[in-house]
Amino acid sequence: QVQLVESGGGLVQAGGSLRLSCAASGGIFIMINTMGWYRQAPGKQRELVAHITSGGYTNYADSVKGRFTISRHNAKNTVYLQMNSLKPEDTAVYYCNLVPLRRDYWGQGTQVTVSS
Repeated sequence: QVQLVESGGGLVQAGGSLRLSCAASGGIFIMINTMGWYRQAPGKQRELVAHITSGGYTNYADSVKGRFTISRHNAKNTVYLQMNSLKPEDTAVYYCNLVPLRRDYWGQGTQVTVSS
């Protein structure tokens, strides 16, 4: 059974940084998939904020470009999201999943709260 387990969230002041991790297990190998970080803020739809392809190509939503960096460690089967210069509008639950997403792969997410 595929599991994607997110961690690393927390409460941080505006301008601060956090590093999120997504550990994959159960037969999914991040190095051959396009992996993405999604987020869902209260009252808003879930959105894709960053993704990394099997070839290492990365892409970002305009709202996080220049501040967030997605990366992966193939041997650990883990995807990361380094978030710098955080803003209150980055407050959301962050999830990882494939791109395109698999509805049956959602994990519990990790809460990121940025105070002003």
